[in-house]
Amino acid sequence: MICWKCGKEIKVESVYRQTDCPLCGADLHSCKGCKFYAPNSHFECRESISEPVTDKERANFCDFFSVNNNLTAGGSNGDDKAKAAKDAFNALFG
Repeated sequence: MICWKCGKEIKVESVYRQTDCPLCGADLHSCKGCKFYAPNSHFECRESISEPVTDKERANFCDFFSVNNNLTAGGSNGDDKAKAAKDAFNALFG
């Protein structure tokens, strides 16, 4: 898997609430490491959570958590590409 923070490939069997990246120490069971994390969605999550998670980079108890396997080296994901495309569009057409 790829760490959401440092973007390095790491070997982790399973991600639990206390699982940290062995390279940078980032919490892996966090919103930013979840496949449902979406900055442009309600509460920044594609799942129907009832309360927002205030710190998206810290470990949490979310039952919907699922490892984001779409991260690439450098920690970018599809949401970053979508945001970049939207920013480019807005730059052209204001």
